[in-house]
Amino acid sequence: MVKPADLEARFDSRFEAPETVALPRYNMAPGQQLPVITGDDPGTIRQLEWGLVPSWADDDSGGLINARAETIDEKPSFRDAYAQRRCLVLADGFYEWVETDGRKQPYRVAFEDDRPFAMAGLWERWESDAETTQTGLEAFGGGIATTDADDGPLETFTIVTTEPNDLVSELHHRMAAILEPEHEREWLTADEPRTLLEPHPADEMRAYPVSRAVNDPSTDVPSLVDPVER
Repeated sequence: MVKPADLEARFDSRFEAPETVALPRYNMAPGQQLPVITGDDPGTIRQLEWGLVPSWADDDSGGLINARAETIDEKPSFRDAYAQRRCLVLADGFYEWVETDGRKQPYRVAFEDDRPFAMAGLWERWESDAETTQTGLEAFGGGIATTDADDGPLETFTIVTTEPNDLVSELHHRMAAILEPEHEREWLTADEPRTLLEPHPADEMRAYPVSRAVNDPSTDVPSLVDPVER
């Protein structure tokens, strides 16, 4: 729901290409581009693709949407990015799903005042040796994207997850690692910032059921964030 100007003011950064930014957004899915601040350019908000493709991958299929905080310094897919390419993933809420009567009911998780926040992320740059390749991120509902070598490298990111707080634990066994505002730049620059990846306290957050239309990533309308009856 947050507008570009509000994101810029909150994070003291400017969009790299403001004319291409389509915000506010209500339903962001893997395979789509989301607003991200990278450690090598903290004054700029960039649009990177959700679903990390390691730089050493043979192709750009199978982007990794999450990275466990407990193993990001060990897993080959994340180890180099954790050491050198950390980022902030900007949002004002996220969805979790609960099985209800044989159907998946989405819940929106956000702060009580809907303020924007940063999730800990890792990013990568992948370049193709071939002239043309297709991503496999359609598996995440983001559609098929075609990347030509002339378009430059593919830049992707993943969201770091940690143990859930008391609120999110009712919905899922993991949650995004939300950073305190005073720790956001530390996540980008510190030598060993894993101590920042604790579950965010639940006392200022809320979770409520929303329309099942969220399940279709092509649907992106304001009513998606409105509460519904279960």
